[in-house]
Amino acid sequence: MSKTQQNAGHLRLGVNIDHVATIRNARGGQHPDPLHAAKIAVDAGADGITAHLREDRRHISDNDIARLMATLTRPLNFEMAATAEMLEIALKHRPHAACIVPERRQELTTEGGLDVVGGKTLLKDYIRHLRDAGLRVSLFIDPDEAQIEASAEVGADIIELHTGTYCEASHEGEDMRVRAELVRLEKGATHAFAAGLEVHAGHGLTFDTVGPIAALPEVVELNIGHFLIGEAIFGGLHSTIQRMRSVMDAARAERAGTQSA
Repeated sequence: MSKTQQNAGHLRLGVNIDHVATIRNARGGQHPDPLHAAKIAVDAGADGITAHLREDRRHISDNDIARLMATLTRPLNFEMAATAEMLEIALKHRPHAACIVPERRQELTTEGGLDVVGGKTLLKDYIRHLRDAGLRVSLFIDPDEAQIEASAEVGADIIELHTGTYCEASHEGEDMRVRAELVRLEKGATHAFAAGLEVHAGHGLTFDTVGPIAALPEVVELNIGHFLIGEAIFGGLHSTIQRMRSVMDAARAERAGTQSA
């Protein structure tokens, strides 16, 4: 059995709880509580929790991270910019994984992947500190061959492929662009796997767009947040996560069945 076939088994789901905190912060106070959302997510089948502590603390707070680390029964994926402040926080709490993302104060959400090629010198030393402390390090990047190779060179354990462009094209009904982006993502996943990197993916995924990404055999984890929190307004968080889990698993099983036929 090839390594790719081995990877075609259970696909992990990481649930990003940032926007539970966004709603809480709109009025202040403690409700809704991201920690409560994390517990519901785990009960509904999430394999891990993702939380992005931004420089401006627009959603997740330092106290949220401390509480998550103290009580979570699943791994915490700590999204962070490559700054001295975030390094200090990551080394203090030592979550399971640190995912380094690009961050601009004026952006509404993460826009595009990290420029690993242009930041090799900084990132190599930064990643070394995290790995020495026992953290697994992920880099959030576009499915670009040069960025993937640079990620391996700087010592990352994992890359998370940015699926936002694919999801945007799908939302706009641009079929040719959707196909082109899926080809890029498939090639990127294959290239990263060959380079010895664990492959994750995420950003903008919905019930309608997750299937082709879940079917990529090299991808072992998807991180999904904003859509799940938004859908939870209408159908509840537990059932929304369970439905996403079901859609992911069905796409994975269909791909595995096709390959074995």
